[in-house]
Amino acid sequence: MGKTKKTSASMEPNRVAISDSQKWLILACVLALVWFIRALGPILTPFVISAVLAYLGDPLVDRLQKWMSRTKAVLLVFCAMLLNLVLIVLLLLPLLEKQITYLISNLPMYADWITSTAWPWVQQRFGLHEVDLGMAQLTDLLKPHWQEAGGLAAAVLGNITQSGMAFLAMIGLAFLIPVITFYLLRDWDDLLENIRQLLPRYVEPGISKLAGESNEMLGAFFRGQILVMMALGVIYAIGLSLIGLQLAVLIGLVAGLLSIVPYLGFAVGLIAALIAAAVQFQDVFHVVLVLVIFGGGQMLEGMVLTPWLVGDRIGLHPVVVIFAVLAGGQLMGFVGMLIALPVAAVLNVLLRHANELYRDSQLFDREVKIKIEKV
Repeated sequence: MGKTKKTSASMEPNRVAISDSQKWLILACVLALVWFIRALGPILTPFVISAVLAYLGDPLVDRLQKWMSRTKAVLLVFCAMLLNLVLIVLLLLPLLEKQITYLISNLPMYADWITSTAWPWVQQRFGLHEVDLGMAQLTDLLKPHWQEAGGLAAAVLGNITQSGMAFLAMIGLAFLIPVITFYLLRDWDDLLENIRQLLPRYVEPGISKLAGESNEMLGAFFRGQILVMMALGVIYAIGLSLIGLQLAVLIGLVAGLLSIVPYLGFAVGLIAALIAAAVQFQDVFHVVLVLVIFGGGQMLEGMVLTPWLVGDRIGLHPVVVIFAVLAGGQLMGFVGMLIALPVAAVLNVLLRHANELYRDSQLFDREVKIKIEKV
């Protein structure tokens, strides 16, 4: 018996007990970090955005390093990201402004269709005759402002430029984010290695393992899901544009962004596209085309996009995503929303390991532990 215990003990890694003072110090550091993030939220925004961009671009830089130096790979990836951003600003924003203006100016037509056609059909179908949507009151309230809807983006931009501080902040972000992203991309691996070297030696293997699992989970969800979102947004926008829908780009963009939560983007985009097609074309043929487009998009996502871009790695549960984003925004504003998913991925990994430790402890099944010790 003594020999068995000695052998099993020698096989376990050396564990260093953490004193109560060290635990309180760790807790104090965590609380100080949370306070620091909340206090400097507006200043940290460009750094957090740049860190997200660097995290997304680092795997591609690492692959390109096989054929060129790190600096050249960073320059290539950085120029590609900057070019995509410029193209989005120059091509997408004018289209979005035009379609948002069209939507706002035609809201009376959509409200009239809902009250006179769609809602009576729903009432007759499901027996909701006593339920009132209040669309008439909403229409009367917004009717005086229909004519003020034109040039929405121009009006917003005008208000920003009239405020000196807001304009300077916008210019500062425009210059800061690319500069910080470039330096983070160039030194990303060195920064991670320096952080690893600073960890106490007795906790470094465990923290490195947790960090690797968190990165795998976050990468599976973050990088893969963002690519899926972009692909679905493009598919929906192009498909709806081909059938002549006026709000194609706007609906495709919203559906793509909301697809970060499975089926939410599909449901919202499909309902919006069906209403827009019914009001604009007033026939069944275009409604069927909308159904075909979104059905085809879902098939591509399930059979091609998700297996190819995300793979079979475990991502974050949709409920976790919704709660993390809402909680981050409530606690720390925009910065909290940006760091919500990374924090959720780390907590998910920690909870999984805590669950394994709990199931292997005497607290979960004391009788089994006692029997093993006796053997």
